[in-house]
Amino acid sequence: MRLSTEQRAAKVEAIVSDVDGVLTRGDIIFGPAGEWKIFHVQDGHGFAMARKAGLKVALLTGRSSDAVRQRASELQVNGVLEGVEDKGAGLVALLEKLSVEPGNACYIGDDLVDIPAMKKAGFPVAVVNAVAEVKHEAAWVTSRCGGDGAFREVVEFVLKSKGLWKDVLKRYGC
Repeated sequence: MRLSTEQRAAKVEAIVSDVDGVLTRGDIIFGPAGEWKIFHVQDGHGFAMARKAGLKVALLTGRSSDAVRQRASELQVNGVLEGVEDKGAGLVALLEKLSVEPGNACYIGDDLVDIPAMKKAGFPVAVVNAVAEVKHEAAWVTSRCGGDGAFREVVEFVLKSKGLWKDVLKRYGC
């Protein structure tokens, strides 16, 4: 029996995200101090909501930068893998460290290099501005673009699918 999108999302124990093109718009700015990236504040709050709801969160990226390490530290992620060429193998290794089975993981991507990880994840997600091949592999596509709150949208969808959203809202007096 094939699971619905919501059923797949309800099994998620960890959300693993690509960085460039998912947590950022994909722009890379080089300055005198190195590489700069622009992150969306709602995505940052999404990391906090996911953690408080008991989900593990991690980053998996093909690039390495101080900006990613600093943001990962601020977000208190459970794991970061940088400079990864084979994202399928990288996802499996990262999930082993987190003690999460691939079938219980969400992976969010936007470009061709993300497809091997998406094929391993139980709930593969593409941002709406992803390339067509990535959208084809996705169980769900966000309505928001990478770098514009797409990660937060995924967190909300997963928490709603798990029946945890009302508890999250109570923390904010809703």
